[in-house]
Amino acid sequence: MTAQPYNGLVTNRLQGRTAVVTGGASGIGLATARRLAHEGAHVVIGDICPDAVGQGLAEQFGGSFIRADVTSEDDVRAMYAFARTTYGSIDIAFNNAGISPDDDSSILDTGIEAWRRVQEVNLTSVYYCCKHVLPYMQAQGRGSIINTASFVAVLGAATSQISYSASKGGVLSMSRELGVQFARQGIRVNALCPGPVNTPLLQELFASDAEQARRRLVHVPLGRFAEPDEMAAAVAFLASDDSSFITASQFMVDGGIAGAYVTPL
Repeated sequence: MTAQPYNGLVTNRLQGRTAVVTGGASGIGLATARRLAHEGAHVVIGDICPDAVGQGLAEQFGGSFIRADVTSEDDVRAMYAFARTTYGSIDIAFNNAGISPDDDSSILDTGIEAWRRVQEVNLTSVYYCCKHVLPYMQAQGRGSIINTASFVAVLGAATSQISYSASKGGVLSMSRELGVQFARQGIRVNALCPGPVNTPLLQELFASDAEQARRRLVHVPLGRFAEPDEMAAAVAFLASDDSSFITASQFMVDGGIAGAYVTPL
């Protein structure tokens, strides 16, 4: 079974809203930036890619780019200030930037510096992004924050990436708590929990270790990895009023992995 390509049909659910997407220059982030723009949103990409690359991507869908290292609190502040100044509001924050480096593996082999780097990029950055976007949303009395966690936040894996898994568990827990804390201020916070997605990160991992790819794929009931556009569709739903009664949730988009005991032949 193969994924059906995004057919370009839109509902304009996000017309006139502003979305900030971190890690928006590739993979799930770029697919989501494009989808939110197609849904009518003004989109700001925040990424560490070169300005020319980021601006070129943003121009493809009428958006904007700001170079931002999400591990820098000053960069995060500047990113949101830019979005607010440029478009007048910040209605959607998709905190998606993350890494999964080769030196993050079993706890027996992962050094403390590798551990800390993954925690900084995957978890501390989400802390910064939530901390500094929430005041804008409080002032507006509305907003949707979607943080990228993972299915490994709720499942264990013998093919371990210990700091990555721990960081995504932290993102999930923080999203749940913020979703409860700010619910009555009109702000929804949810954690997107993707299964394995066909992105450059996954392709790089599996190109170097075909056995790891096989071990993972056998657990997916749908029999394939997800495509970035499928994650983008989930984010567009969580960003829109179609999900107005969903907050503090773990939104699993995992091809059935979390519900499976034995997968189909």
